[in-house]
Amino acid sequence: MSSRTAAGAPGPVRGRFNRTALIGYVAFLALLAYGLAHTYWALGGDGFPFGADDANPEYSAFEHVGRDRLAPWIAGGFLASSAVALLLALPGRRRIPTPVLVGASVFSAAAVFGTLADFRILGNLAYVFMLKFGAINWTVINQLFAVVSVGLLVASAVVYQRRTSGVCTGCGRGDSGAGWTSPQAAARWGRRAAYTAVIVPLLYASTRWAWALGFPLGISDKLWEEGKEDNLWIAGAALATMGALGSLLTLGLVQRWGEVFPRWMLGLRGRRVPLSLAVVPATLVSVMVTIAGIMYIRLHFQGAFDNQKEDWGATVPEMVWPVWGIALAAATLAYYFRRRGVCKRCDRG
Repeated sequence: MSSRTAAGAPGPVRGRFNRTALIGYVAFLALLAYGLAHTYWALGGDGFPFGADDANPEYSAFEHVGRDRLAPWIAGGFLASSAVALLLALPGRRRIPTPVLVGASVFSAAAVFGTLADFRILGNLAYVFMLKFGAINWTVINQLFAVVSVGLLVASAVVYQRRTSGVCTGCGRGDSGAGWTSPQAAARWGRRAAYTAVIVPLLYASTRWAWALGFPLGISDKLWEEGKEDNLWIAGAALATMGALGSLLTLGLVQRWGEVFPRWMLGLRGRRVPLSLAVVPATLVSVMVTIAGIMYIRLHFQGAFDNQKEDWGATVPEMVWPVWGIALAAATLAYYFRRRGVCKRCDRG
């Protein structure tokens, strides 16, 4: 039986769990819980993770701001965001214009990405793959929770926007045609995005490889010698290589082997690559590298690098990371549009 109503609008799918409706309530509970946690810290509770109480306050946007001043503002922000999430989750249409609710959700995510979160999330992921778990601390755990919470908020805003505009809440398709989301259009702009997402991390990795090979590209001889004594450049080259390999995997978003496992993969060759196997990790990486790049840009405007003008190679390549993250996100979205097939909720394809 088709899931569309007689008028052609997408209707409910019987017997199928409505995950899209659940997102908003999960976002509400997560944001509410975190807002209450910051209320506890604002009242003097132990364990506040940000600002001057950060494990590494030099990376924080609020390096010199104590808990007594910072915690109340963060608590208010998350509690307000939880109210927005609840408005988005409840059935029906709100009197508040949809662009206002969606804009508030995007603003909340931007605030977390630009202030509370930083490159340590990405760095800790790399260390986890290297089986080094000691770098994970309370601040990083809180950053992860904050990022996931506002990510759920943005997802619920997307669902609400789809619901109030009369398109399918599951896939966003309506009766007016696919346009830029069609597989043909996505293949065109997705290819450009994917190539951009490959080039940017290779530019960053080239500086780290140069240091490991003995060439102080973009840094002073003094800094290079200091890093050489501590073997920092070997570790940096290893991390850069992981990023470069990941960037090459981005080609799978526009190549045949990203849709069908190649012949050399015994036991999997010829099988279709699950959509989530590519979309989920690529989305996560795009968010993390964007956050890391924003942090370096923020530190630049805060004057953190004023005494390191000779060492531009240590900071400037990271400032381009938001381009990498946005390009990777666009390439991933295009890959999803090309491969999503017929929607199980509205039967459109």
